[in-house]
Amino acid sequence: MRYTPAVRSTVADVASVPDPSRIPQGQGLPQTVPRLQADDGQQIGLGSKVSIVTGDVILEATDVSRSFRGLQALADYNLQLRTGEILGVIGPNGAGKTTLFNVMTGFLPPTSGSIRLRGQDITGKAPDQVTALGIARTFQNIRLFARMTVLDNVKTAQQLHGKAGFWETVLSTPGFLRKERALEERAYAHLESLGLARFASTHASALPYGFQRKLEIARALATEPAVLLLDEPAAGMNAQETAEITGFIRTIHERFGLTIIVVEHDMSLIMPLSHRIQVLNYGRVIAAGTPGEVRGDPRVIEAYLGVDEPVAAVGA
Repeated sequence: MRYTPAVRSTVADVASVPDPSRIPQGQGLPQTVPRLQADDGQQIGLGSKVSIVTGDVILEATDVSRSFRGLQALADYNLQLRTGEILGVIGPNGAGKTTLFNVMTGFLPPTSGSIRLRGQDITGKAPDQVTALGIARTFQNIRLFARMTVLDNVKTAQQLHGKAGFWETVLSTPGFLRKERALEERAYAHLESLGLARFASTHASALPYGFQRKLEIARALATEPAVLLLDEPAAGMNAQETAEITGFIRTIHERFGLTIIVVEHDMSLIMPLSHRIQVLNYGRVIAAGTPGEVRGDPRVIEAYLGVDEPVAAVGA
C-alpha cells in the first residue's frame, strides 16, 4: 500500500500525543514489546493499534555491500521487509545505519548485491527515481527548505507526481494555474490530515524543533511512498519531544498503512515502536528478532558495551 494524501474534505486530526508516562523511562532497554495486530483488532504494544503486517515482501535486499576505498561500511546485508511492518535498525555510531539508508535510496550505489521494491530491481537507481517508485526518507540532520513556508515545503514534494510543462510554467497558462491551485489544495489537505495546517504559512526555519521533525516526515509522505525510511527521527529531542514524535510515527503508520524502517539510538522510541529489530555493527547484522529477543542478546550487549572476545555475525 502506498500512502496517498487526503482530499481536502477529509480532515483527520492525527497530531494527538500519547501520554508520556506510557513511554518507558529510566535506565536499560524498555520492557514493552509490540505484538502484531490480531484479526479482531486487539490493542497492541502501548495501547495502540497498528495495521496488519502481511506476509507479502515489499522491500528485499540481497547480499548488499558498500565499501569506501577498502573500508567495509556495509557487508552482505540481507532483508525481507513485509508490508505494514515497522523495522527498527540500531547499532553503535559508525555501524553502517546511515550508509544502509543511502544505498537503499540511491544516494550511494552498492558495491555489490541487489535491492528490489515490490519485485522491481532498483539497485543503483538515482534518488529521484527511487522516490518516484515508492521509497521516501528523512535525514538525521533536518534538511527542510528553511526559507520556504510549511505549505511550500509540502508542495515541492508533491510535484513529483504532478509536474507542469516548461512553457505552460513560463507563460502561466490557464492550465498551469489550475494545476497550481489543485496542488495547493492537495498540499493543504495533506497538512490538515497530519495536524500541521495551522503552520501552513509559517517559514520552516521558524518552527519549533519538534515540529520541524514532523514537517520533514510530512514532506516525505507527500511523495506518496510505499516504504518510509526515518533516520534518527528523535535526534536532539528531550523526553517529551521523543514521546510526541513516537506517537506521530505510530499514528501515521496506523492511519496510512505504511511500511517503515526506523534508524534510532533512543531505545524509548525504537523498542515499543518496532515489530522487528536488526542490530548492525561494523556494517554487519549481528542480531535480528523481536525487541524482546534483541534486548537480551549477548551480541547486542557486546556491540554497545564491549567484551573480551568478539561474537560471530549472523544473517538477517
